[in-house]
Amino acid sequence: PLTFAFLPASLAAMSGTIISFGDMLWDLFPEGPRFGGAPGNYACHAARLGGEVYMVSGVGTGERGTAALEVLRAQGVKDDLVQRLDQYPTGIVTVEVGEGGKPTFEIGSDAAWDHWEWNPAIEQKVREADAVCYGTLGQRGQKPRAGIRRALEVAREEGIARVHDVNLRPPFFDDALIRDSLSLASVYKLSDDELQRVCRACGIPLSGDPIDSLHSILEKYGLEVLVMTKGAEGAVLLSGDSVFEQPGVKAEIVDTVGAGDSFTASLTLGLLRKEPFPEILGKACEVAAQVCSHAGAVPA
Repeated sequence: PLTFAFLPASLAAMSGTIISFGDMLWDLFPEGPRFGGAPGNYACHAARLGGEVYMVSGVGTGERGTAALEVLRAQGVKDDLVQRLDQYPTGIVTVEVGEGGKPTFEIGSDAAWDHWEWNPAIEQKVREADAVCYGTLGQRGQKPRAGIRRALEVAREEGIARVHDVNLRPPFFDDALIRDSLSLASVYKLSDDELQRVCRACGIPLSGDPIDSLHSILEKYGLEVLVMTKGAEGAVLLSGDSVFEQPGVKAEIVDTVGAGDSFTASLTLGLLRKEPFPEILGKACEVAAQVCSHAGAVPA
């Protein structure tokens, strides 16, 4: 059986406790609002796939904040650690879906998720977790960035999986944030569209064969697992000296919003269940394809 040095020995066989840190908001599509934010989408999909999932974020005290918490609960995500902040609005993003279902985003500023603060309840839950997941955009605010850093320090102390789904959203990142976030991860997921930018930030030459560049990232940062998604072409996973490739799964594309988040959720649960890498990749690609086949990131 496959084993992972970063997983606790007491890991449950069929599920895990996962904490998702970062933005949760409303995506404003031309046809109306839908729940969104990559960490929020990830949390919902991880819960649907069998994880015990907690969300750490901030929402406002108005109707949008209440509705966002209702979505979490409906999807099976625990909202105990989401902070309601009356001085800031619940986040919004204006979304346009272009050719091939690919979205573009205009992200609202100074939202509640930019202002949640670390506290003892979050720390206790992190120490009890099997995995924590974080992205890049969710570190836009100073307090959340500090809180995520503290969570990752605790997770590293406790031998807990630290899953980083890059999700670069211009202009809310720089080279230092890319490198720092990568250095704190044990599992790293990026897209082929993000590879060049990550390599540049990390001083890694972009090889003619992307696998060579991925190996360089894996080795330089001491990652346990590195995964790159390739859209309709599938995904590739590296661990140690091993490389596993998964062809794309055919899907009727409505939009691709949330597909990467669902992929990462499936990946996390597969690792926690210690499934074989080919099985993990296959399931993650299937889940992502299903999400592409309907409108919005999270099924109603």
